[in-house]
Amino acid sequence: MSYHNLDLPLDDQQLFTRLQQRFEQHVLRHPHLKWSEVLSKLQAQPKKIQSLHWMEQTGGEPDLIQFEQNSDEYYFVDCAEESPIGRRSLCYDAEALAARKQNPPQDSALRLAEVMGTLLLTEQQYRELQKLGNFDQKTSSWVNTPDAIRSLGGALFCDRRYGQVFTYHNGAESYYAARGFRVGLKL
Repeated sequence: MSYHNLDLPLDDQQLFTRLQQRFEQHVLRHPHLKWSEVLSKLQAQPKKIQSLHWMEQTGGEPDLIQFEQNSDEYYFVDCAEESPIGRRSLCYDAEALAARKQNPPQDSALRLAEVMGTLLLTEQQYRELQKLGNFDQKTSSWVNTPDAIRSLGGALFCDRRYGQVFTYHNGAESYYAARGFRVGLKL
C-alpha cells in the first residue's frame, strides 16, 4: 500500500470542497468560525495545502478543531473515526525502522509526518481530540513520545476502549495493521 496516494489526487478546489463539507457537517468542532476566513488563510499557504492533500489522501479526514486568537492560527487535525488507513503498519521513527532487521515496515510514522509538513499529535492533543468524538475504537495511533521514553527504546500510542482514552507503550520498532498515526497542521 502506498502511504502517499490512496486514490486519485484531488485538485485544490476538490480538496477545499471536501474540507468545507466536513467543516459544515461538524460545526461543533469549531463554533463561531467562518469557512470563508479559513479558506482565505489556507489559499495563501500552498505548502499547507499540500499537507492537507496528503492528510486527506491517506484517510485522515482533516477538519478544523481549534483557532488560536492570540497567534491567529487555525489547527487542522485528522478526524477520521479510526486511525487513517493509509498510515498504518508503521514503526514509530527512523531509528526504530533502521533497528528492525527482520520484516521491516515500509516507513515510520514520525518520518512521514515530518516529510509531509505535519506533526504527530501529543498525548494531550490526542485527549483533546477525543473530547470531540469517539476516535480509534478499533484501531490505535502513535503519539509524539517524550525523549525520556524514546531514549529507552519505547514509544507511546493511544486509543479509546470501554468509553475511556488509554495511553500505552510499546517498542518503537513494533508495528501493527491496526496502528497508525494522527497528525495536526497549523496555518
